[in-house]
Amino acid sequence: MTADPYVHPQALCESGDVGPASRIWAFAHIMEGAHVGADCNIGGHVFVEDGAWIGDGVTVKNMVMVWKRIRIEDGAFIGPGVVFTNDRYARSARLKDVPAITRRYAAEANWILDTCVGAGATIGAGAVILPGLTIGRFATVGAGAVVTAPVGAHELVTGNPARRTGYVGRCGVPLEQPEPDGWRCPESGERYRLGRQGLERVED
Repeated sequence: MTADPYVHPQALCESGDVGPASRIWAFAHIMEGAHVGADCNIGGHVFVEDGAWIGDGVTVKNMVMVWKRIRIEDGAFIGPGVVFTNDRYARSARLKDVPAITRRYAAEANWILDTCVGAGATIGAGAVILPGLTIGRFATVGAGAVVTAPVGAHELVTGNPARRTGYVGRCGVPLEQPEPDGWRCPESGERYRLGRQGLERVED
């Protein structure tokens, strides 16, 4: 993969850390200090803050906000209008008459939390991801969900607050459960079982 990244003339890309063959579309803003990997598609009006990390082959649809210390791993899909957060008790750092707030925002370590979207995961349109959470590999967060707790690998979560309503395979299709401790993908035929790290694919 040797193609240079494409930046639309009406996008603002201040970062020099954008991988080959990535595409950044109109009115997106990628700040200096943000990482965008190879072969990514960054839609219009996306904002990526310094200190955010986007892996290879990631799709970020229009109007998504990716803040500092949000990590999106390879092959993830972020639907339109998804909102990430990184501060659990957010207040304006410019509110000077509350000493506790002044102390909190004196150092980044006092307030910022890491969030990670695992490889191959999907975040549906309009979902909100609260800070400090991990979305597991190949998980799916339904459209409009408000995620307040970690999501395991291959879990399907929906609602507000988001709750597990099933499991999905690597291709994103909900799994069938033909036996008490086993699941099967109706599209790919792949089989899954619960393991120590959550749902795991059974190798043939």
